[in-house]
Amino acid sequence: MTQDFDTRVIAPGSTIGIMGNGQLGRMAAFCAAELGYKVHVFGPGADSPTEQVCAKATIADYTDLDALRAFAEDVDVVTFEFENVPHDSVKLLSELVPVRPGWKCLHLSQNRLREKTFCNEHGIRTAPFEAVRSLADLEAAVAKLGRPSVLKTTELGYDGKGQVKISADTDLAQAWDEMKGAEAILEGFISFEREISVIVARGVQGDTACFCPVENVHTNHILDVTVAPAEIADSLSKKAEDIAIKLVTAMEFVGLLAVEMFVTTDGDILVNEVAPRPHNSGHWTIDACITSQFEQFIRAVCGLPLGDPAHHSKARMKNLLGDDINDWQAILTEPNAKLHLYGKAEAKPGRKMGHVTWVLPK
Repeated sequence: MTQDFDTRVIAPGSTIGIMGNGQLGRMAAFCAAELGYKVHVFGPGADSPTEQVCAKATIADYTDLDALRAFAEDVDVVTFEFENVPHDSVKLLSELVPVRPGWKCLHLSQNRLREKTFCNEHGIRTAPFEAVRSLADLEAAVAKLGRPSVLKTTELGYDGKGQVKISADTDLAQAWDEMKGAEAILEGFISFEREISVIVARGVQGDTACFCPVENVHTNHILDVTVAPAEIADSLSKKAEDIAIKLVTAMEFVGLLAVEMFVTTDGDILVNEVAPRPHNSGHWTIDACITSQFEQFIRAVCGLPLGDPAHHSKARMKNLLGDDINDWQAILTEPNAKLHLYGKAEAKPGRKMGHVTWVLPK
């Protein structure tokens, strides 16, 4: 996977273009400002979390080519807090301005089938999977992988969207109908002990730095709690970090990559999926690490030396979804709690409105 990109350092005082205008961009913009950068954000929807705190915002659809060209002319480097930007739009930007991570990395991570195939080709294990492009494909895949298994769209699904569990009594025709004709992937069930993730940064010269593995607990397919560091054996932590470094290096990635993994009941580690950007499971680093994931993100994208990712404290992070935000006053009375709210106007069920991190003794 060879990519063409320049390795220039983007000096403080420059403008970082961020595609996507949610809470990840907001927290990245804070760190960019601390390092002396301006942020120009691009995305649909006014009064977004990032727009509220950055120097400039382009409110436009990701397919608006004229807006993309004007955006590229105003920034010195482009990165992403939202990876589901149309492929053609990313290629256009890459012809006009340095894009980190490169468009090929983004293209790879946008598709579960490409992503898992890439992992396996580089000796990184995943759950067993089969491509599904028709009902006949699904029937053959279920015959091979068995039930239970999970049918997922290859693109755009997140937080449990775009997936169907294939149980003993699931009607396969109905399950396929739920994919609405989209390319899909069937993943075999595995017996796992816990879910973990590793966030790794890679600089323009190929240098890498890992945050410690953390354990993630999901509720209704949405991350609920992250415990840092994960309570696993040192040998497993080392193995997880080695996998993340191997993957980010094989991708020739520049920026921040989150690698979600399963720890199996027999002590193995399997990669579940990757995210080419800051990640929900890294929010704890703001309050418990020497360098947060967001500062590391800015450093990597701008070609600066990577910071020390070591944690000075243990931590427990919890997402605040929907009406959970109403507990803000009680949270602020807790001496070891750090509250982060995202500036979203309306609380909806399942919507990430903020998070709280409890900083714990190491």
